Amino acid sequence: MSDTYIDPSRANFEAFKALPRDEPIHMLNLLLYRDEADYPAGHEHAEKGWSGRRAYEEYGHTSGPIFRRVGGSIVWRGAFQTMVTGPEARRWHDGFVAQYPNSGAFFEMIKDADYQLAVVNRTAALADSRLVRFKPGEGGDGF
Repeated sequence: MSDTYIDPSRANFEAFKALPRDEPIHMLNLLLYRDEADYPAGHEHAEKGWSGRRAYEEYGHTSGPIFRRVGGSIVWRGAFQTMVTGPEARRWHDGFVAQYPNSGAFFEMIKDADYQLAVVNRTAALADSRLVRFKPGEGGDGF
């Protein structure tokens, strides 16, 4: 079993696909960037010496129009400060919650040919990540 994750396992993706597809979803993204982006040899950005953060910015720039076209939006974004509950050694650089009108919109995005070209930037950027699906809940006074 890996201690780092960039892409979903087959089992996790099958579980995602088995969930309802006709309701809004929130996707929690936790990101740990590489010091230096790791592009495939010959890629147009391979020799630019970009940091992982810079490569992820390129991913956002190139995938953002597709994300917005399918109805996606960012509902929360933050920069990591410290782990309160969890492994002390675990750290993240950034986190955000992406909202989609439904999982069909997410599937539409990841199947888009331009998105598939853009995702190489995400892969080059990240040393580790987590992507967790949530069903949006109602607010309230308690937990």
